[in-house]
Amino acid sequence: MSKEAEAAAIAVAKAFNDTFNAQDHRAQAATMNYPHIRLAGGGFATIDSAEHFLELAKEIKARMDKEAWHHTDNPAIEVLQSGADKVHLLLQQERCHENGEVYNRFDTLWIVTLQDGHWGVQFRSSYLR
Repeated sequence: MSKEAEAAAIAVAKAFNDTFNAQDHRAQAATMNYPHIRLAGGGFATIDSAEHFLELAKEIKARMDKEAWHHTDNPAIEVLQSGADKVHLLLQQERCHENGEVYNRFDTLWIVTLQDGHWGVQFRSSYLR
């Protein structure tokens, strides 16, 4: 276990969520390492670069608007495994409406990696309901 790596991974996971909630797509793209891979709903999606993520941002926003999404909370982040350049995190996520009502709660596994001196979320596998 690497305490430094764990702290960096948790910090980047929190930054990912903060930038997602702010809908600051450029800042959110900077919290990722590429290729960025997501497994949810039975399929894989690969985002090749920050530019590719920015192209997808409008689609992501439209999907969240359909849910009447306002913000996402992370009530729990747990380190499962860690090494010097990779950390596996288990997150509980809660999607909330503007009034704070949780309308979707799910667990997700994130792999945060160190690439060229940059910590970023590189893989997400969600049990999205």
